[in-house]
Amino acid sequence: MPIGDNEDPAGTRSERKQAAIIGAAAEVFLSTGYAGASMDEIASRSGVSKQTIYKHFTSKEALFIAVMGQMMGEADIAVHLGLPKVEDRAQLETYLLDYAVRQLTIVLTPGLMQLRRLVIAEAQRFPELAKQLYARGPARALEAMGAAFEQLAAKNLLQFSDARIAASQFNWLVMADPVNRVMMLGDAALPSQAEIRHHAEAAIATFLAAFLHPDQR
Repeated sequence: MPIGDNEDPAGTRSERKQAAIIGAAAEVFLSTGYAGASMDEIASRSGVSKQTIYKHFTSKEALFIAVMGQMMGEADIAVHLGLPKVEDRAQLETYLLDYAVRQLTIVLTPGLMQLRRLVIAEAQRFPELAKQLYARGPARALEAMGAAFEQLAAKNLLQFSDARIAASQFNWLVMADPVNRVMMLGDAALPSQAEIRHHAEAAIATFLAAFLHPDQR
């Protein structure tokens, strides 16, 4: 029976309702697509009334953006742990490898890949969804990595003329082939941890051949 719509003085109860709605919405959106998702189905799965959903989220688009924000936010927190102590080439290589393996492991999960496919499929009809995904995913990753690279350049560990370009090239060396494979071939193409590590090591070797500071060669 749906949870009532009366005013709830307990913030935690309201937060639980919102979490239930987002969780149910994620299931429905990822299984049926954005256009095919039914607010009635989301209400049924979350155990609240449709009126309650609209009290928390003004539209289906707002609800989808909340789902996307949660999924991308969780991934962002897990990937971007901050810059550890990096003072020499060995520590630099360890940092880059740890980052690349962590990024691939987190991004190449069925849920996040399905979200990416869904947004790309709906990009023509709902361009705002694609803008939100880009802002919360690739753009955020490039911003964080560019800031880290600037700190590494200040320590004469990396050398480049544009930190964002260096971050973009690192990102695509690491992400392009594995992500494209899984996007097109599905979960059967998900790499093993050994394959992820091997790919990351090769990508980092190529990156450092171009961007390692001369003092570290």
